[in-house]
Amino acid sequence: MNTRAAVAEVIAQVLRGKSLSALFPEYSHKVAAKELSLFKELCFGTLRWYPAIELLLQELMQKPLREKEYEVQGLLASGLYQLMHTRIADHAALNETVAAVIKLKRPWAKGLVNGVLRNFLRQRDELETKLGKNPIYVRAHPQWLLDKFFSHWGSEIALQIIDANNQRAPMTLRVNQRKQSRADYLAQLTAVDIAARATLFSPQGILLQSATDVAELPGFADGAVSVQDEAAQLAASLLELEPEQNVLDACCAPGGKTCHILEIQPELRQLVAIELEGRRTQRVEDNLQRLGLEAQLIVADAGKPETWWNKQLFQRILLDAPCSASGVIRRHPDIKLLRKPADIGKLAAVQLQLLRGLWQTLDTEGILLYATCSVLPDENDQVVEKFLAETPDAELYTIEADWGITTNCGRQLFPAVDGNDGFYYARLRKSRQKQADNKPEE
Repeated sequence: MNTRAAVAEVIAQVLRGKSLSALFPEYSHKVAAKELSLFKELCFGTLRWYPAIELLLQELMQKPLREKEYEVQGLLASGLYQLMHTRIADHAALNETVAAVIKLKRPWAKGLVNGVLRNFLRQRDELETKLGKNPIYVRAHPQWLLDKFFSHWGSEIALQIIDANNQRAPMTLRVNQRKQSRADYLAQLTAVDIAARATLFSPQGILLQSATDVAELPGFADGAVSVQDEAAQLAASLLELEPEQNVLDACCAPGGKTCHILEIQPELRQLVAIELEGRRTQRVEDNLQRLGLEAQLIVADAGKPETWWNKQLFQRILLDAPCSASGVIRRHPDIKLLRKPADIGKLAAVQLQLLRGLWQTLDTEGILLYATCSVLPDENDQVVEKFLAETPDAELYTIEADWGITTNCGRQLFPAVDGNDGFYYARLRKSRQKQADNKPEE
């Protein structure tokens, strides 16, 4: 399939509400192998800058295209991205983009695409001046999300989040400590000329200077390392795992944290991993198999224990709750298009429901680690505060760490250029004393 036509179809499907993570694997198989890197660059880059590109299209077109012509919209957007943000020569970007109209079977749009892109090249300076004070254009984020970043965190941190969101995501590895030390694996990378350094906060983490095909990583197929962001690597150690514990990993896909738990504590009694969507469990199974690990994998709603729980209490629970993913926008740039303001309250309600449901499965003195890849307090501190207020035997178990910032209930990491993703952690403990204090008198 023509690469630019494939990009146009992916952008069109995102505009209709589908996720890039669901579309990308499907379309990757349709594009020639030698074109895969360009395909990924154009898909991710166009979506990353789409809020700004959309404003340009509004200036360059007399009227918006209808939904059935979103493929043309996607082609125009990717054409502007090439002209603005890539090293592709202007004439090559323009000609190849116009030619893709035929591959999309929309010959009527050839003149439109050619005209819009040529007008952009002619009017670029004027358009930059006209839109230069529009925060959506300058920062390439929807206004509602910009408002939340600035109101919650102030200008300095908000600008840090925005800058990181608009960069390509770095590639980070987690060394399997069952097989070798981080220092030994760094030496193996050096031996094959892969530049890398140790991460700042995770003792198992390695940050690659450039993204690398996993097939080129020493021992990857044999479970020597996994790909996992540094912020996500912090979860396993925060659980304070001990031998013979029953551990639950709720909302476990794609399985990175599941495997990390088993790597750092191989003597657990059992690890139960739950995932709501059956289609996502294959990734978990693949990761477990590659690393030679075992877990009890269940497809169920973690927030409804009556459908899956055998009444055996867990000493540790990891709840990596579904969220806005506002801390990992650089990895999922379609979030800028798909996520809406009303979604945040709905997600917070789901998060609270999960906490309520899982709490009954936690043993006395057990630890529940609440995690999201969000930078919005609506999904983080505010959810935990509400849960604490209504749950007599729940108490905060303070996280002492040298990463992130302290919040009312936990710690917040912000996405860092050439560093970790945005992530939130709060640690709760089921208190024996509070249970006793709230036990009704006989």
